[in-house]
Amino acid sequence: MRVVDTDITGVRIIEPDVFEDARGFFMETYQRQRYAGYGVDVDFVQDNLSFSSAGTLRGLHYQYPFAQEKLVHVISGEIYDVAVDVRRGSPTFGRWVGTALSSANRRQFFIPKGFAHGFLVVSDTALVTYKCGDYYHPEADRTLRWDDPALIIDWGTKTPLLSPKDAAAPSLKDIPSGYLPVYGEFK
Repeated sequence: MRVVDTDITGVRIIEPDVFEDARGFFMETYQRQRYAGYGVDVDFVQDNLSFSSAGTLRGLHYQYPFAQEKLVHVISGEIYDVAVDVRRGSPTFGRWVGTALSSANRRQFFIPKGFAHGFLVVSDTALVTYKCGDYYHPEADRTLRWDDPALIIDWGTKTPLLSPKDAAAPSLKDIPSGYLPVYGEFK
Protein backbone atom coordinates (compact mmCIF):
# COMPACT_ATOMS: atom_id res chain seq x y z
CA MET A 1 0.00 0.00 0.00
CA ARG A 2 1.21 3.47 -0.84
CA VAL A 3 -0.07 6.64 0.83
CA VAL A 4 0.49 10.00 -0.84
CA ASP A 5 0.28 13.16 1.24
CA THR A 6 -1.31 16.08 -0.60
CA ASP A 7 -0.67 19.82 -0.33
CA ILE A 8 -3.11 19.96 2.61
CA THR A 9 -2.03 18.15 5.77
CA GLY A 10 -4.21 15.13 6.53
CA VAL A 11 -5.78 14.79 3.09
CA ARG A 12 -4.30 11.65 1.54
CA ILE A 13 -4.47 9.60 -1.63
CA ILE A 14 -4.21 5.88 -0.92
CA GLU A 15 -3.08 3.33 -3.47
CA PRO A 16 -3.94 -0.12 -2.05
CA ASP A 17 -2.00 -3.22 -2.99
CA VAL A 18 -3.76 -5.06 -5.81
CA PHE A 19 -3.10 -8.73 -6.56
CA GLU A 20 -3.96 -9.66 -10.14
CA ASP A 21 -3.88 -12.92 -12.06
CA ALA A 22 -5.78 -14.62 -14.88
CA ARG A 23 -8.94 -14.79 -12.73
CA GLY A 24 -9.07 -11.06 -12.01
CA PHE A 25 -7.85 -9.20 -8.95
CA PHE A 26 -8.09 -8.99 -5.18
CA MET A 27 -7.52 -6.00 -2.92
CA GLU A 28 -8.25 -4.97 0.64
CA THR A 29 -10.31 -1.79 0.57
CA TYR A 30 -9.80 -1.22 4.29
CA GLN A 31 -7.93 -2.89 7.13
CA ARG A 32 -7.98 -0.84 10.31
CA GLN A 33 -4.56 -1.75 11.71
CA ARG A 34 -2.77 -1.18 8.41
CA TYR A 35 -4.52 2.12 7.69
CA ALA A 36 -3.87 3.34 11.25
CA GLY A 37 -0.17 2.74 10.63
CA TYR A 38 -0.42 5.25 7.78
CA GLY A 39 -2.21 7.87 9.88
CA VAL A 40 -5.77 6.93 8.94
CA ASP A 41 -6.76 5.91 12.46
CA VAL A 42 -10.54 6.24 12.37
CA ASP A 43 -13.35 4.28 13.95
CA PHE A 44 -15.53 4.23 10.83
CA VAL A 45 -19.20 3.75 11.76
CA GLN A 46 -21.14 4.08 8.49
CA ASP A 47 -20.68 3.03 4.86
CA ASN A 48 -22.50 4.86 2.05
CA LEU A 49 -23.00 3.90 -1.59
CA SER A 50 -24.02 6.26 -4.37
CA PHE A 51 -24.80 5.65 -8.02
CA SER A 52 -24.74 8.64 -10.36
CA SER A 53 -24.88 9.39 -14.07
CA ALA A 54 -22.41 11.38 -16.19
CA GLY A 55 -22.13 15.04 -15.29
CA THR A 56 -23.61 14.64 -11.81
CA LEU A 57 -21.92 16.76 -9.19
CA ARG A 58 -22.59 15.85 -5.57
CA GLY A 59 -21.40 18.45 -3.11
CA LEU A 60 -19.77 20.19 -1.61
CA HIS A 61 -21.01 18.61 1.65
CA TYR A 62 -19.83 18.51 5.24
CA GLN A 63 -21.30 17.95 8.69
CA TYR A 64 -20.90 20.32 11.59
CA PRO A 65 -21.15 19.57 14.38
CA PHE A 66 -20.69 15.78 14.14
CA ALA A 67 -17.85 16.21 11.64
CA GLN A 68 -16.96 13.14 9.60
CA GLU A 69 -13.80 11.70 8.19
CA LYS A 70 -14.39 10.01 4.82
CA LEU A 71 -12.58 7.28 2.91
CA VAL A 72 -13.83 7.40 -0.70
CA HIS A 73 -13.46 4.61 -3.26
CA VAL A 74 -14.93 4.09 -6.74
CA ILE A 75 -16.32 0.63 -7.52
CA SER A 76 -17.17 1.37 -11.15
CA GLY A 77 -16.66 4.39 -13.37
CA GLU A 78 -14.62 7.52 -12.67
CA ILE A 79 -15.05 10.67 -10.62
CA TYR A 80 -13.14 13.85 -9.94
CA ASP A 81 -13.11 14.04 -6.13
CA VAL A 82 -12.51 17.26 -4.17
CA ALA A 83 -11.88 18.14 -0.51
CA VAL A 84 -12.07 21.79 0.66
CA ASP A 85 -10.66 22.97 4.00
CA VAL A 86 -13.50 24.75 5.82
CA ARG A 87 -11.82 24.96 9.26
CA ARG A 88 -11.85 28.56 10.53
CA GLY A 89 -8.31 29.64 11.41
CA SER A 90 -6.64 26.92 9.36
CA PRO A 91 -3.56 28.00 7.38
CA THR A 92 -5.17 26.24 4.41
CA PHE A 93 -8.73 27.57 4.94
CA GLY A 94 -10.53 27.74 1.59
CA ARG A 95 -7.89 25.68 -0.22
CA TRP A 96 -8.82 22.46 -1.94
CA VAL A 97 -7.32 19.22 -3.25
CA GLY A 98 -8.76 17.25 -6.16
CA THR A 99 -7.93 13.84 -7.58
CA ALA A 100 -9.25 11.35 -10.12
CA LEU A 101 -10.65 8.17 -8.58
CA SER A 102 -11.70 5.29 -10.80
CA SER A 103 -12.30 1.58 -10.94
CA ALA A 104 -9.19 1.45 -13.14
CA ASN A 105 -6.75 3.28 -10.82
CA ARG A 106 -8.36 1.83 -7.64
CA ARG A 107 -7.18 4.78 -5.57
CA GLN A 108 -8.89 5.96 -2.42
CA PHE A 109 -9.20 9.49 -1.06
CA PHE A 110 -9.01 10.11 2.69
CA ILE A 111 -10.67 13.32 3.86
CA PRO A 112 -10.27 14.32 7.53
CA LYS A 113 -12.80 16.12 9.73
CA GLY A 114 -13.28 19.78 8.90
CA PHE A 115 -13.41 19.43 5.11
CA ALA A 116 -16.24 19.79 2.62
CA HIS A 117 -16.39 16.98 0.06
CA GLY A 118 -17.81 16.69 -3.43
CA PHE A 119 -17.33 14.82 -6.66
CA LEU A 120 -18.16 15.07 -10.35
CA VAL A 121 -18.93 11.94 -12.39
CA VAL A 122 -16.73 11.98 -15.50
CA SER A 123 -17.68 8.53 -16.86
CA ASP A 124 -21.10 7.37 -18.14
CA THR A 125 -22.01 6.29 -14.60
CA ALA A 126 -20.16 5.86 -11.32
CA LEU A 127 -20.70 3.67 -8.29
CA VAL A 128 -18.98 5.30 -5.32
CA THR A 129 -18.61 3.99 -1.78
CA TYR A 130 -17.34 5.86 1.22
CA LYS A 131 -16.76 5.10 4.85
CA CYS A 132 -17.69 7.77 7.42
CA GLY A 133 -16.21 8.46 10.85
CA ASP A 134 -19.54 9.61 12.31
CA TYR A 135 -23.17 8.86 11.67
CA TYR A 136 -25.26 11.01 9.35
CA HIS A 137 -27.00 13.78 11.31
CA PRO A 138 -29.50 15.60 9.05
CA GLU A 139 -29.63 18.61 11.39
CA ALA A 140 -25.84 19.08 10.98
CA ASP A 141 -25.77 18.60 7.20
CA ARG A 142 -24.07 21.59 5.54
CA THR A 143 -23.49 22.48 1.90
CA LEU A 144 -20.93 24.74 0.24
CA ARG A 145 -21.40 26.17 -3.25
CA TRP A 146 -19.69 23.95 -5.84
CA ASP A 147 -18.73 26.95 -8.01
CA ASP A 148 -17.78 29.38 -5.24
CA PRO A 149 -15.71 32.03 -7.08
CA ALA A 150 -13.30 32.31 -4.13
CA LEU A 151 -12.39 28.61 -4.36
CA ILE A 152 -11.70 28.49 -8.13
CA ILE A 153 -12.26 24.72 -8.39
CA ASP A 154 -11.79 23.57 -11.98
CA TRP A 155 -14.48 20.92 -12.27
CA GLY A 156 -14.16 20.74 -16.05
CA THR A 157 -17.83 21.70 -16.54
CA LYS A 158 -20.00 24.75 -16.01
CA THR A 159 -23.31 22.85 -16.21
CA PRO A 160 -23.29 19.82 -13.89
CA LEU A 161 -26.41 17.95 -12.79
CA LEU A 162 -27.12 19.21 -9.26
CA SER A 163 -29.66 18.55 -6.55
CA PRO A 164 -31.80 21.56 -5.62
CA LYS A 165 -29.98 21.72 -2.26
CA ASP A 166 -26.54 21.80 -3.91
CA ALA A 167 -27.68 24.39 -6.48
CA ALA A 168 -28.82 26.72 -3.67
CA ALA A 169 -25.72 26.31 -1.46
CA PRO A 170 -23.98 29.42 -0.13
CA SER A 171 -20.44 30.54 -0.87
CA LEU A 172 -17.88 30.00 1.88
CA LYS A 173 -17.88 33.72 2.81
CA ASP A 174 -21.67 33.57 3.33
CA ILE A 175 -21.68 30.60 5.72
CA PRO A 176 -22.20 31.76 9.34
CA SER A 177 -19.06 31.14 11.41
CA GLY A 178 -20.99 28.92 13.83
CA TYR A 179 -21.61 26.52 10.95
CA LEU A 180 -17.89 26.09 10.27
CA PRO A 181 -15.47 23.96 12.31
CA VAL A 182 -12.49 25.56 14.05
CA TYR A 183 -8.92 24.61 13.19
CA GLY A 184 -7.51 22.41 15.96
CA GLU A 185 -10.84 21.35 17.47
CA PHE A 186 -10.44 17.78 16.19
CA LYS A 187 -7.72 15.44 17.42
